[in-house]
Amino acid sequence: MASAAYRVGEKLHSEYYSEDSDYTNKGGVIYTEIFLPPHAPREYADRETLWNAVEKVEKGKKAQLAYSFDIAFQNEFTQEENIALAKEFLTKHFVSRGMVVDFAVHEPEKEEGGINNPHFHFLCPIRPIDQKGKWGLKQKREYVLDENGNHIPDGKGDYVFNAVPTTDWGSAETLEFWREQWAVMCNAKFEEKGLDVRIDHRSYERQGVEQLPTVHEGPTVRAMEKKGIKTEKGEFNRWIKATNAFIRNLRKNLSTLLEAIKEIKAEMDKPQAESVIVPLQRYFDMRNAKAYSQKARVSNLKEMNEMANYLKANEIYTIDDLESRVSTLRDTVDELKAAMDKETARMKEIRKMSEYSAAFKALKPIVDELQKIKFTKAKEKYKAEHAAELRQYYAARRKILDEFPGGKYDSRVLDKEYAQLEQQHKDTYAKFVAIREEYQRIWHIQSHVNQGRGNAEQSQQKKDNRKQEER
Repeated sequence: MASAAYRVGEKLHSEYYSEDSDYTNKGGVIYTEIFLPPHAPREYADRETLWNAVEKVEKGKKAQLAYSFDIAFQNEFTQEENIALAKEFLTKHFVSRGMVVDFAVHEPEKEEGGINNPHFHFLCPIRPIDQKGKWGLKQKREYVLDENGNHIPDGKGDYVFNAVPTTDWGSAETLEFWREQWAVMCNAKFEEKGLDVRIDHRSYERQGVEQLPTVHEGPTVRAMEKKGIKTEKGEFNRWIKATNAFIRNLRKNLSTLLEAIKEIKAEMDKPQAESVIVPLQRYFDMRNAKAYSQKARVSNLKEMNEMANYLKANEIYTIDDLESRVSTLRDTVDELKAAMDKETARMKEIRKMSEYSAAFKALKPIVDELQKIKFTKAKEKYKAEHAAELRQYYAARRKILDEFPGGKYDSRVLDKEYAQLEQQHKDTYAKFVAIREEYQRIWHIQSHVNQGRGNAEQSQQKKDNRKQEER
């Protein structure tokens, strides 16, 4: 009831807890509506009636009541277009499955210089409604049978069984489908409006986008950054963006270089591939022929020797070898990128741990107070009043125990690991820089080889022309 009241900015009374949830002063709520499937009781169009019915039908204190969804609107669409698109999406993919949908559109006030963040929330009861308008079962029993087809006793007076959901609403596959369909509908709208914009429901990794994700900054951090105050999250994101640009440029250059080498290969229609050193030597002979000073010729010789030594050290003798070397460099970039992804993800986890620790300490008095309450009704009321804080406390405790099974948070251990990861980042970045330097060297080599081959072809063409004239 409190969740519904918060999303729609209303005052709702919970019969279960005999208390009100009042969010009438909440701003930014611009539209609300309840969508019902045909067989649902019409009285559920009233929000208070709906959620009281949901709370009443559940018997377990820990029962899950509803699915909660949050979806971003597109700033390229008008408010009316966004709301119409959301309604179509909910009707087509939720109400059609027999789901009740409590829909609310939010458009919070934009920070000065910030970006509009229109979005919509919706709650759907987990328990389905049957064709008679009654609440159905969330799951059913499927008994496990032995090899003879008989039930297996569980030793507690019942039989072994598996609890199977009666709907597919809670499956990961269904959630994936819903996410994909929202992207499909938005992209169709972009195309209809002639906009060269698209969204994708998949992560960068699943899309094959070679980009490290940044961390969410939040309004407080953005406000500080806007005032010129450097923050840890801001610095981290700046580093990520700079690294992304570097890796993107490096991969693009390596791919371009690989294509250039393939073009040279395609032109070399010979039984045996010509040695790289031959057209390279031809190129420098051509440069020396045009040189006006000894200093220039010495410089050419030095550059030639450096390239020849590099080719020999890396066992590059033919164009095929050169192509193979570039392919290896590109594969190395991909491997380094994968390693950096893991390092970055772990660094984010470590930074979040300090927030979990702070929340754990700040909220522990609330938990201590709960444990002092002896009477069930008073305890339940206290839990309802502090539901958000308790959820945050237990989530923080779970994270801390995952990291420190003994329960003793030690920031020194995490700081040491973070410092090691930072050093690994620096080492990995240095490898990227070394690959870029080698790419630049290979680019010059292939460029010189290409010019040397072109010069040879021109010379051969002149000889053929003279022979033709003599005939």
